[in-house]
Amino acid sequence: MTVLYFAVVFLFLAVLGLALAFWVLARQIGVLFERIAPMGALVNDSGPKIGDQSPRFALQSINGGAVTLGAPSVKASLIFFLSPTCPVCKKLLPILRSARDSERDWLDVVLASDGEMSKHQRFVATAKLTDFPYVVSTELGLGYRVSRLPFAVLLDNKGTIKSKGLINSREQLESLFNAHDMGVDSIQDYLETQS
Repeated sequence: MTVLYFAVVFLFLAVLGLALAFWVLARQIGVLFERIAPMGALVNDSGPKIGDQSPRFALQSINGGAVTLGAPSVKASLIFFLSPTCPVCKKLLPILRSARDSERDWLDVVLASDGEMSKHQRFVATAKLTDFPYVVSTELGLGYRVSRLPFAVLLDNKGTIKSKGLINSREQLESLFNAHDMGVDSIQDYLETQS
């Protein structure tokens, strides 16, 4: 009987110890979340700077129609640079579609790439991207100095570059919109001014 008594006491103390360890770990996770700020799109310093007027481009979409970028327009434009062979780009396509649908009042989304036209036509068909303007232009990527993919540039309706950066997740894409709404160059710049 005493063995059973000691076993119950030992188990009770073990449960109390585990509860205390859980509480300590939960506090440490909370401290980490306070110290580590959310990371926005990774801004590169090459190409036109945020706040500069965008170079102007008049391009043809492979889905039909003309696409004018950098000129004054009714809506802002998000230029999303992608590749048919980029797995991260493919992962972000549903997120882009959702962003385009939820922000349609003020934003147009344009997909952009370069290379062989037939590969892009197959990509548009297999990924069901016929409802996006899709331009294939080496000059466009060179104009914004795009060196890594996926990359996005947000232009306001006057053709001014409001934000840009390397995009790997929904949070990084939304950070471009947040920077635009807050009137800052990037989320990183905002966090630096706050600290």
